[in-house]
Amino acid sequence: MKTVSSWAVALALTALVSACSQDDEEEKNDPTPAVKATVVSAGGNINAKLDEFRALLGTPVNTTPNQTAGRREVNWDGVPANLTNVNTFPGDFFNNTDPNGPAGRKRGLVTTISGGGAGAGFRISDNDFADLAASNGDQFNAFSPARTFATVGVNHHDVTFQVPGTTTAATVKGFGVVFSDVDDANATTMEFFEGDKSLGKFKAPVRSDAAGISFLGVFFPENKVSRVRVTTGNTALGANVTDGGSYDLVVVDDFLYDEPKAN
Repeated sequence: MKTVSSWAVALALTALVSACSQDDEEEKNDPTPAVKATVVSAGGNINAKLDEFRALLGTPVNTTPNQTAGRREVNWDGVPANLTNVNTFPGDFFNNTDPNGPAGRKRGLVTTISGGGAGAGFRISDNDFADLAASNGDQFNAFSPARTFATVGVNHHDVTFQVPGTTTAATVKGFGVVFSDVDDANATTMEFFEGDKSLGKFKAPVRSDAAGISFLGVFFPENKVSRVRVTTGNTALGANVTDGGSYDLVVVDDFLYDEPKAN
């Protein structure tokens, strides 16, 4: 693992990626000049890279509000049945602000959608989205079974942060996502923002084995990330929309990020 200055990356792309399972991943990212970024990515067995990124984010894994260090992780498996396999999963589910609400839902994570029309929404699945299209059951696998997450009707969403359990805007230093079934090397990306400033766009590695799992995480030692635009594949998930040919459908599993702190 190494930390690189992105203006130098523009001159030497081979110095870009700090941790990657494939040699050609080094030419896949487009950071903003003068921004330092540590990129950790892998396709296939991602466990070692996940642990590497966790070390960057910090320990422990926080499960209650009022923390000042450590990290947060979301794996969707605590989502109840009434919010599973429907397109109405609330984007603020993992930042409950009710003082009497469950601590496990106060993680400072908010997801939003722009565009996509009236049918767009967030969906949690416990069947690899096979209820939308039967072939999805063969395409998508959960990294941490059994629930996974996707947008329906649009293939991107924004992640923002709040101080856990409050509505106070917050930032993080790093954010990572586990992806399932990345086929197109250029379609699945994360673009990081500090306010209105883009810190760079980074591409997720393609799947490399039957499990089809990939990971991408980026850590910014000198910047504060206020928003992440996550683009999943080149086609929106939906009823009877199938992966293959020119269509690359991608869903996600675990999110990892350091403790959100007030701006």
